Amino acid sequence: MAETKDRATKSHPTTKNFDLEASMHRAEDFFLQNKNVIIIAVVAVVLVVGGFFGYNHFVKQPKENKAQEMIFHAQNYFAVDSFKLALNGDGNNYGFLQVVDKYGSTQAGNLAKYSAGVCYIRLGEFQKGIDMLKSFSSADLLLQPTAFGLIGDAYMELNKTTEGIESYKKAGHYNDNELTAPVYLFRAGMALEKAGKAAEAVTIYKEIKAKFPLTNEGREMDKYLARLGDVKN
Repeated sequence: MAETKDRATKSHPTTKNFDLEASMHRAEDFFLQNKNVIIIAVVAVVLVVGGFFGYNHFVKQPKENKAQEMIFHAQNYFAVDSFKLALNGDGNNYGFLQVVDKYGSTQAGNLAKYSAGVCYIRLGEFQKGIDMLKSFSSADLLLQPTAFGLIGDAYMELNKTTEGIESYKKAGHYNDNELTAPVYLFRAGMALEKAGKAAEAVTIYKEIKAKFPLTNEGREMDKYLARLGDVKN
């Protein structure tokens, strides 16, 4: 009886086994019918992934290395406040502008944009500084708000108070760190006072007091609020 049962089982597969085999056949049929499309898709993925790594290894990284070499002397001039040499080079070594021109898409080139913007501002070429700093972008929580704040400083030097206020607010609200946020919010408040917008200045000063009470700016806010008629009870 057992032998008969075994033969029956072999002759008539269970529904589970039948479904699995049918599913496998369907998969084979699908592949045969669409193999050209599938092969093309696989090759495309391989090319994209391979191209990505190839680009990084053979193009991007060598550019980054070269940009870092180029920026080295400019950074040394920048460190000792030789802003013209840092910006334009010394005839033998490149300045930030050459690094931006040749390798602006690299990380070192992006940093050169920031440094070149600072150089322009320190040399009194405020609009050039603004334009250069606007081309700079970073996820750094200190460097990016500082760039926005420097743009605000440059606008104020050009007597463009409205633009200066907007840039200071952008810098102050970029993130709530205690190193840059209260400094640039305070400058926004001062610029608002200059523009005759006392009520908006009060709002900014109260924000500084509430968010950053232990900073130098936070401790001074009662004085500035009182000057604008908002006296602490």
